[in-house]
This record gives sequence, structure tokens and C-alpha cells, in this order.
Amino acid sequence: MTGAEAMVKCLEAEGITRVFGYPGVAIAPFYEGLYHSRIEHILVRQEQNAGHAASGYARLSRKPAVCCVTSGPGATNLITALATAYADSIPIVAISGQVSSRLLGRDVFQEADMRGATESFVKYSYLVRDPDEIPQIFKEAFYIASTGRKGPVLIDVPIDVQERKLSRPFQYPETAAIRGYKPEIKVNMQQIQKVVDALNEAEKPLICAGGGVILGDGEEHIRRFCEKFNIPLVSTMMGIGVLPKKHPLYFGMLGNNGKPYANKAVARSDLLVIVGARLADRAIPKPENLARRVGVIHIDIDTAEIGKNMGPTIPLVGDVKDIFRILTEQEIDAAGQAWIDELEEIKHSTVDHRVFSDKLVNPNLLVQRLSEKMDDNAVYAADVGQNQLWSADNYVMKNGRFLTTGGMGTMGYSIPAAMGAKLFAPDVQAVAVCGDGSFQMSMNELATIRVNNIPVKVLVMRNRYLGLVREYQYNTYDAHYEGVQLYDWPRYEKIAEAYDMPFFSCARNEDLEETLDAFLACPDACLMVCDVDSEDRVK
Repeated sequence: MTGAEAMVKCLEAEGITRVFGYPGVAIAPFYEGLYHSRIEHILVRQEQNAGHAASGYARLSRKPAVCCVTSGPGATNLITALATAYADSIPIVAISGQVSSRLLGRDVFQEADMRGATESFVKYSYLVRDPDEIPQIFKEAFYIASTGRKGPVLIDVPIDVQERKLSRPFQYPETAAIRGYKPEIKVNMQQIQKVVDALNEAEKPLICAGGGVILGDGEEHIRRFCEKFNIPLVSTMMGIGVLPKKHPLYFGMLGNNGKPYANKAVARSDLLVIVGARLADRAIPKPENLARRVGVIHIDIDTAEIGKNMGPTIPLVGDVKDIFRILTEQEIDAAGQAWIDELEEIKHSTVDHRVFSDKLVNPNLLVQRLSEKMDDNAVYAADVGQNQLWSADNYVMKNGRFLTTGGMGTMGYSIPAAMGAKLFAPDVQAVAVCGDGSFQMSMNELATIRVNNIPVKVLVMRNRYLGLVREYQYNTYDAHYEGVQLYDWPRYEKIAEAYDMPFFSCARNEDLEETLDAFLACPDACLMVCDVDSEDRVK
């Protein structure tokens, strides 16, 4: 068996049925192995999108997904997707081809030091020197990617290692034992008791749920906990979906671009329970000020994340499912109804002062109506820019999934991520929502969608600008707009025609309902463009 054949056998042993990639000579032996395998290969149109598609696939499956690229520019094109997955804690195993071992370090054609280039944003990386090491390396890679704080792992394999034969029979390890990496953490019951005591002393407890809750499959456990003890919850952008939007204990997304009443809830609480979130600057601009006024319990599976941005009063390390299963069984006094009533009053008294043109589609209304009309279990993939903020602010969460990139904020994410999600769950409705800037970063994947018959729906909010940068230039530099205008191209109806896709467009609120109904009813991949105001003003 060759090293390449062993790589494929390892993927089969891990239950991998689909990989996303873009071939080249340095990874060609591995592709020869795929040819003789039942593993399906999805050819993307640019390597970065292989990583984003794997991200969408992993987020729906809640298991590591696989992408593969060739050496040099193929591998370096993947770097942004790896950084995106690392920031959002998404489990991916990335396989990159590499030049021959004897040529490493000589700057030969299409050589790039991928271990060095990705050191700061992968959980771990391997450069394979011996084909006999492949089974152990692959077992370790999947184990590292899927345990503790999840994330991407890179396996860089020189072409000669792929071509060489193993010197002993192939055997895939049953377990991975890695010295210095022990992510299995038993919940500390002394810390649990401190959390219970703090909750019993608090009059205004509040849970702040981040993306780690969803990655840890902990939504139902936290939901039961909140309902049993009448404790309200806010979320970060990545934590959208822990509670449905209309749940009586959910009080919105906090942060610079979140709901004002969610931020007020945080400010008025006397005990903030942070779960699976690092609370970076977009969530709380000055966490040190808040920490001086509010007691903080920080729960995370990764000790490095605890207190990274806000010093905790009580740290608690462990798996979110285990922790909240134990907490739900404890003697905890339910939060008083007066605290919930106070938050309801704040919520209903909050006024949205933003003004949109009444001649075009209101993006807030667009997101509300779209998400209300989508299936209960649908996937809504939001891109980056103003469209992301409008989506996070107005998305009506039911029992589906809200996918976006919060840590890195990578434009062009939504289309390949929705594509990956749809491939994992073909019976689940998937809609990618993007701006006209982010659409043009990954519109080449419409070819992948058509070739593979993936019925993803793509909705573009068109304002002919890089809207979020334009907004920043307006507020910071006296409307000195530079490098942000997109003008009138592309012709979206021609793009849809080029890919044999149905096309829908809407430029008025009055036409929105009918157009959305037709868009969502379309059984095939389709494209819709909504014209929105280029300005998002506050009175």
C-alpha cells in the first residue's frame, strides 16, 4: 500500500464520505487513491472555499470535515479558511500536498512552508516524513480537531511520501494517546458548588451563551437549565440559536451591533455566566469595566479561553453538556420574576432609530420576513459586512442553524458554507445571505453548486458599496469614501443565466412577500437580488 492509499484508508476508517478540494500535481497520488474509493470529492472553484465548505459541513455534522489542496498557491489559498475555522473553533482536517521531501527548503516550484505559515491558527500541524506514520498521524489529527476546543488540523504530505509504499501492513489505531494533550476534563465539583452558591446569592443572574455551546451540542442542556430556574439568556453572534428568538427567556444578541436591550441586560445583571464565549471587543468593548461591577462565572472547555478578555470571579472548565446536566440537578433558587419583568420592560421600551429608504427594500424587514418564511429547521448562512449585522440583528431563530464567521469575519464565507451544510443535510433548506461585495468573493462556487446539483438558495443584498467600510468612512472620516463603490456590476440576471439558475429580484417592500415566497418555493438552486439603501442612518 502506498502512502496515498493509506491516507484514503484513514479517511474511510474515520467514516469520511465526502471531501472538498482542488487538485494539483503535489496531491495527485492522493487523488488517485480517491479514484478507487467510495469517498465523494467535491471540486470547488477556489481552495479557500474548500475550507469554508468543510466548515459548513462540520458545523451541521458536529464532526471534523475534510478539505484537500495541492502545494504552493493551492495551500496558501487555504490559509484564510483555516484562520476562519480556528477563530470560530470549527473542526477541520486539512490535507495539503507538498513538494518532494528531498527538495524541502530549496524554494523549488510551488514550495510553501505550510507548517510555518499556519502555526498561529491551527490547533496542530504535521509534515509527514515517513508513510508508515500516516495512520497514527491521521488518528491524532481527527482526535485533536474534535476534542477540547475544536479547530483545524493541517497534514502536509510531500508527494514522494504519498508515492512510497508502507514497510508494514496498514493498521489504523483504535485510539490516540498524545503526550501533553489531555483534553478530557472531569468537572470539578468544588467549582460547581461555588457556581451554585453564586447563583443562589444573585438577584439578577444572566447567562451569556457563545458559539461553544452550539459546538459542544449543549443547546438543549442550557435550555432546560434556564427554564427550570427561570434564568434569562443573551447570546453572542456565534451563540445565536441556543434559544429560539421568541423564547420568553431570550433577550437578544449583545455587542456593538447587537440589541441595545441585551447590552442593558448585561449592565444591570449582578452575575454574568459566560458559557463558551471569549467576549472579545465586538461583544463588550471594555470588559474590564464591566468585570468591576458584575460577578463573572466563566465556563469553557478550554482553560486558555477562561478570563482571556474578562477576569472571572469563578472559573469552571469542562464540557458544556456535562456541566449543565450537573447544574440542572442542583438545589438552585429560581430567579425572581421581577428580574424577567424588568428585562421585558427594557426590551419593549427600546426604540430602533435607524432610518432606511422607503423607496427600496428595508434590510431589517427583509431578514425578518425571510427567516420567518424559511422552514423551522432551515440553515441561514450569513456573510460578512452590513448584511451580517442586519442578519444577526433580525434573524428569527426557530429550530434551525445560523451560520456565520464571527471570529475572523471572512467575506465570501456564506455561499461555500451553505453549500457544505446542504451536502451534509440534503433535506434541510439552506439559504446563503450576502452583500454584493461578499457575493463577488465566492460567486464562482455557483459552478460547484450547479455541477453537483446542490439546491442552495443565494440572496444578495445589493447597495453597490462595501457597505460596512462605507459606513465607517462616513462616521470616522467625514464621508471621505475611498475604494468602496461597486457600481452597477455584475449583471446578476446574467450571472444566474450563465449558471442556468432561476433569478428573482425585488426593489420595493411592497413586492417583498410575493418575491420571497417564489424564491423559497423554487426547488432548484436559485439567485435573488434585493436592492437596499446604501445608507444606514440614525436619527
